[in-house]
Amino acid sequence: MQYLHTMVRVSDLDAALDFYCNKLGLVETSRKDSEKGRFSLVFLSAPDDLERSKQDSAPLIELTYNWDPETYQGGRNFGHLAFRVDDIYALCQSLHDNGVVINRPPRDGHMAFVRSPDGISIELLQKGQSLAPQEPWISMPNSGEW
Repeated sequence: MQYLHTMVRVSDLDAALDFYCNKLGLVETSRKDSEKGRFSLVFLSAPDDLERSKQDSAPLIELTYNWDPETYQGGRNFGHLAFRVDDIYALCQSLHDNGVVINRPPRDGHMAFVRSPDGISIELLQKGQSLAPQEPWISMPNSGEW
């Protein structure tokens, strides 16, 4: 398992970048704008981790800016922790067997979400190519929030 990033939703991307980059000193490493999803993702790295970030191995902060205004309450602005895993199906099965609810099953063989006992959302991402879709994950509905 490899720790990837922590996601934080921001209500004003320019103000957030001013804080994280200009004041705190982080460096923007990549950006993705999704017209269809109406959001922007901006990944930031600490300067000392910049070289590792280019190789996709250093932990990052993901700023998520939803283009449609939203007021974040109850910690919703803190999104999730993300981990790259060797076998998403095996890990999800092990978690399920040990009583962990799979909030967003890995129907696509690539991504799943679970929650910690304290309600922190954890994103699990398949290392490398997505695995071929398989049961019981294909038919498993989402459960709760993730």
